[in-house]
Amino acid sequence: MYINGVNLGNWLVLEKWMSPGLFEGTTAEDEYYLPTQLSKEVYEARIKIHRHEYITERDFATIRSFGMNAVRIPIPYFIMGDCPPFIGCVEELDKAFGWAEKYELKVLIDLHTVPGSQNGFDNGGISGVCKWAQQPESVEFTLQLLEKLSERYGTHSSLWGIEIVNEPITEKTWKAMDVQKRYKPVDADMAAGSAPVSLDFLRGFYVEAYRRMRRYLPEDKVIVIHDGFELKVWKDFMRETEFKNVVLDTHQYLMMAEVYGCEQSPEGYVNYVQEYLFRDIEEMAEYFPVICGEWSLFNSYGVGVDTAGGLSPVNGVQSGGDHLSAASRKELYSQVAKVQLEAWKKGIGHFYWNYKLLLDTVNEPGWIGWDSWDLGKCVSLGWFPVKS
Repeated sequence: MYINGVNLGNWLVLEKWMSPGLFEGTTAEDEYYLPTQLSKEVYEARIKIHRHEYITERDFATIRSFGMNAVRIPIPYFIMGDCPPFIGCVEELDKAFGWAEKYELKVLIDLHTVPGSQNGFDNGGISGVCKWAQQPESVEFTLQLLEKLSERYGTHSSLWGIEIVNEPITEKTWKAMDVQKRYKPVDADMAAGSAPVSLDFLRGFYVEAYRRMRRYLPEDKVIVIHDGFELKVWKDFMRETEFKNVVLDTHQYLMMAEVYGCEQSPEGYVNYVQEYLFRDIEEMAEYFPVICGEWSLFNSYGVGVDTAGGLSPVNGVQSGGDHLSAASRKELYSQVAKVQLEAWKKGIGHFYWNYKLLLDTVNEPGWIGWDSWDLGKCVSLGWFPVKS
């Protein structure tokens, strides 16, 4: 099965830039601090309304109408409701499986956050803190949660697989993104000692997680490991016959290519994908089935300013005005969509990031180019090809 899917980001795991209204009246930059700045009643009401309205059955029908066959659902570590003040959301995930079954979509459960954070990103739950791998109790909590998820959904007909942990950050990307400067921690004491996740730790964790999950997860369900932003270091990993149906996930964004020197132009993006991604994915496909679990049409050329790897108006980086005509913009995004979709065919598929955002890119200044993150808008504007 070739995966042609989309992420349901910002539903069960919040990201401020994707839904700024949820954070209104607070200075919180991430989900960890949101309940500390709202009353319990207001916080719970906001979250419950958001979860109820942001993704519904109709969205699964729409995704199917786009010709897609799968959804990747980011979930938080507190999904089971055992980490107050956060509210669990396993009931929402249960509903998603029901909708997926009706509309013949496969589901990849993606554990997007863990206690102590695996990357220090805002989407890791708490900005500027990366201490999960140093906390044995947090690691054990994560392993037990993966077991619970495997047991609960393991035999469901709509389950494609479970991703062990999203975007654990290894040293190369930790340095390149200068994480604690980019995502400033609120509490310096809490952030003290934050460090990238070592490859040795990650390899050991993946093996332990695989073994625990396979107690409940049939071999026809995939277990997905993320590459830690280092795609080609996994060639010698899980080669033993014990490990079956393991998929390697790589996240490839043009904005990250820019961080590493990709020219910010349509030609620069096309050349980067053809020269690097075609080759790298093809090379790694000899060792694992490779999926691109996150990608988008977004790039700084479309915004009109260097976004320094995707910093948004929420971070104070705004486009200065639209420098492209509607036709030129359509040509840009259609071009980068086509070449990236060709790259993912070197593997077993892809999940677009993201299905939707709660942004007004027309009436609110500074958001030019950010509609390229929103699959629904990309489809309606003819930027993203759909299959009937």
